[in-house]
Amino acid sequence: MKTKHSILAVFCLLLALVLFSSCARNKDSYTLQPQAYNQLPLGSIKPAGWLRQMLVAQRDGATGHLDELYPLVMGKRNGWLGGDGDQWERGPYWIDGLLPLAYTLGDSTLIAKVQPWIEWTLASQRDDGYFGPMTDYEYEPGLQRDNCRDWWPKMVMLKVLMQYHSATGDSRVIPFMTRYFHYQLDNLDEYPLDNWSFWARFRGGDNLQTVYWLYNRTHDPKLLELGKKIYAQSEPYTEIFLESDKLTRVGTIHAVNLAQGLKTPVMQWLADPRPEYIQAVKKALADLRDVHGYPTGMFSGDEAIHGNDPTQGVELCTIVELMYTLETMYAITGCSEFAELLEKITYNALPAQIDDDFITRQYFQQVNQISLRQGNRNFDVNHSGTDACFGLQTGYPCCTSNMHQGWPKFTANLWYGTPDGGLAVAQYAPCSVSATVADNEKITVTEHTCYPFGETVRFTVDSLSAPAKFDFALRIPSWSKETAISVNGENICYETDNENMAVLTREWKQNDIVDIAFTPEIRITRWKENARSVERGPLVYALKMESRRTRASNDVDVATIGDWFYEDTSDTPWNYALLQCKESDIPSKYRFMADSALVAGSSPWSFANAPLSIVTDAVRVPSWKEYNGSAGPLPYSIMYGLETSDTTRIELIPYGCTILRITEFPMVGTHSAF
Repeated sequence: MKTKHSILAVFCLLLALVLFSSCARNKDSYTLQPQAYNQLPLGSIKPAGWLRQMLVAQRDGATGHLDELYPLVMGKRNGWLGGDGDQWERGPYWIDGLLPLAYTLGDSTLIAKVQPWIEWTLASQRDDGYFGPMTDYEYEPGLQRDNCRDWWPKMVMLKVLMQYHSATGDSRVIPFMTRYFHYQLDNLDEYPLDNWSFWARFRGGDNLQTVYWLYNRTHDPKLLELGKKIYAQSEPYTEIFLESDKLTRVGTIHAVNLAQGLKTPVMQWLADPRPEYIQAVKKALADLRDVHGYPTGMFSGDEAIHGNDPTQGVELCTIVELMYTLETMYAITGCSEFAELLEKITYNALPAQIDDDFITRQYFQQVNQISLRQGNRNFDVNHSGTDACFGLQTGYPCCTSNMHQGWPKFTANLWYGTPDGGLAVAQYAPCSVSATVADNEKITVTEHTCYPFGETVRFTVDSLSAPAKFDFALRIPSWSKETAISVNGENICYETDNENMAVLTREWKQNDIVDIAFTPEIRITRWKENARSVERGPLVYALKMESRRTRASNDVDVATIGDWFYEDTSDTPWNYALLQCKESDIPSKYRFMADSALVAGSSPWSFANAPLSIVTDAVRVPSWKEYNGSAGPLPYSIMYGLETSDTTRIELIPYGCTILRITEFPMVGTHSAF
């Protein structure tokens, strides 16, 4: 009898241990919040139409050839190839854009160019887990050769490895990152994030992202401990956004740090799902829009945040980093506000700041930009007066290195998988996607569209291994009030959820077709000094200004800025004011035109091929003059007694097609006091 009781006791103990272990595993698997959407493996989405042409321009331009165009930094001497040259962020910056471009295009030449950087990085890891350059060198013009042990550039390379694993599944990446994060956990108390430079403290959210990415694959509890430590040592963005006035004043924070730091509260929300983290980010974006914001969706930063005068600068690094932050936050939260802002920035600010050949770019762009000559402007930082000029290295070469991630990462975030085995369309652009849905059925969908220049999108199910029931979710932009959706030619009734997603649930089969038609209308929005801007759908429109380009030489700080750049000037009048009209009269006062051939063309972002335009009446304002190379202060709208010329007709084209432009216009009409 005693033996039976002993056996029963042992059995109960073992059963309890099994149940406890199972519960612990189940609890551990939910330690991080599940994301709203799952990113598809890199290379699953293939660009088509104009989007493919943008990526091909990168392949043939600076992204595919930066080691030849900028050999001082990206050549064999780079520290991330084992050399004694640049040891810091610029090499990893380039690869952070080159790698997703290579695998998105499936380009073997670009993949071969990426691989030595990957191999050297993986081989550099020491027994204690540290990786990357180890030796600081004395100063050499044009190079960053110190602070090689800084945490910050490793954060960039960790993002590279995260993407590399997504594209290839290379089995070396997971143990490599595990060893490094254990090293980081062991050393952060002695060498905190800001030990070598302040950049890592402001950009700790990027570090946190890669830690939690790895945790979702290994469930290593040390990674949660590390995540807490990284968040504690990072800039306290949640408190700053919710409790301080830092974002409602000028000059308080570097704009690129802010663009990256915005993701930090959302990353923390994964481990600590309190609503204030998401609320903090939404409040920050609202404050930036109100105090520093522009019609393009961007906020000023030249280099610090600098108010909303339309002649302040916007740094290219800020644009691509904010895009990546918004992509990251949308995938985690499903918040439509993040997706809409991403669309506006991508389809307006990004194409305007890089030339059609993807070789030269501006360090700072201006929303009202009437001349691009060398000379200091009212920027927070000036670099020999070249910051607004197009060039390979003008202003500062961080953007030369970092601009490459914009379009490739945007492409990788056009579509997502849903947690229940469906597909979600986050952004609209011509492409195709291959994925698995439902019970592991393989599907390929082609997205036929000229969006954002066209207003219709057709999805065709080109292949599906077997009929399958799953959700097909479509993001409906808030500006499209009467969006129509049809399946196989039949209009359907649909509802959107709280995040503007229309979810179509049915059994899908090969050759199914989904059509969606948006309804953009011309909108007039208000900005600095009550100035007005013209928008339609996702696009912002700006004054069409012919430009004349000349090549100029530079002999100051050549290693950093380069020995040449372009200057762009125009004889086109620019000091126009729009005419006040009722909202109901906008369709008759602003005439929209589309050139169907250019809309369907492969290069719609160029000035010469701008496919859309809006024509309206305006008057010149003689007192609004150029000041210090920029448009002078905006006349207040609506000003009593403002002198104007006779009415004339002006043409507006998409902002992203412009080089020189006016985007924020004064308005004339009836003074508010009468």
